[in-house]
Amino acid sequence: MRFDVILFENFETLDVFGPVEVIGKLDQHYEIDFFSQDGGTVRSSQNARIQSGPLAMIEKKGIVLIPGGFGTRKEVDNAPFIEALRSIANGSQFVLTVCTGSALLARTGLLSGRRATSNKMAFDWVVEQDRGVLWKRKARWIRDDKYYTSSGVSAGIDMTLGFVGDCHGTETAERISRGIEYLWNRDAGYDPFC
Repeated sequence: MRFDVILFENFETLDVFGPVEVIGKLDQHYEIDFFSQDGGTVRSSQNARIQSGPLAMIEKKGIVLIPGGFGTRKEVDNAPFIEALRSIANGSQFVLTVCTGSALLARTGLLSGRRATSNKMAFDWVVEQDRGVLWKRKARWIRDDKYYTSSGVSAGIDMTLGFVGDCHGTETAERISRGIEYLWNRDAGYDPFC
């Protein structure tokens, strides 16, 4: 199955590569690739440069990861990007967001009436992107149907392990957690940063 990561300038590096580290341990199930609006090299806030294909190449029915980062402040007003994101997310089997990536998904309207969370330091700004979302400030991550949203940065690792647990069993998620020497916070409602 496809695991497609959507990038934009000034994305948060760990928002992407924390979940990718987890999913990459299941390479018999997932093929990871990176996409951006027009394709090409995209730079993270930490100056990591990633080669990407254009959004138009994303195949439907896969899994999509939307990171956050300072670049989301610009992209929420990028109408062609948001429209492409709406189409991609609508056709995906699952959509995972990390940090302020939930602001981008909220702008598509697909989170309206659904429970979601985001980075606590940017929470008020994220809420402004769609007040019809049932925003929950205190949550490490939330699943509502096919949509997973997580709190800030490292919460994306916990959420992705939760996703793996939902799809492949808790034992698999725990094995990956041990393998990457990460202390998985299994409690989606535990949020020490709220």
